[in-house]
Amino acid sequence: MKYVMLIFQGAALEGQATLPEEERKQVYADYQGINQTPGVTPGVPMGLPENATTVRVEGGRTLTTDGPFVGMKEALGGWFILEADNLDAAIELAARHPAARYGGAIEIRPSEVYWSKETP
Repeated sequence: MKYVMLIFQGAALEGQATLPEEERKQVYADYQGINQTPGVTPGVPMGLPENATTVRVEGGRTLTTDGPFVGMKEALGGWFILEADNLDAAIELAARHPAARYGGAIEIRPSEVYWSKETP
């Protein structure tokens, strides 16, 4: 099963920035370790939420706003894909992620098609 792992940094980046240098190096090593875990396909780096542009279409008009769709604390900070046997394996890896340990969260979603071209 493939799982999409969504990284929500929350307060994690601020917390990590205040760590002593040795602990920050360990955080970077933890990120690297996750990226090198068998079954992990790292996502491409994402820019900061404050540099995002959000697009909506209302009444046929395209509307754009600066910033993320949600509040800054909840903004998506990155993603990766994990191919694993079951949800327990995905949870175990998510718990190793620095964001989950320093005030953020990892949302796990199974990769699945929930829409269909067929109409009932």
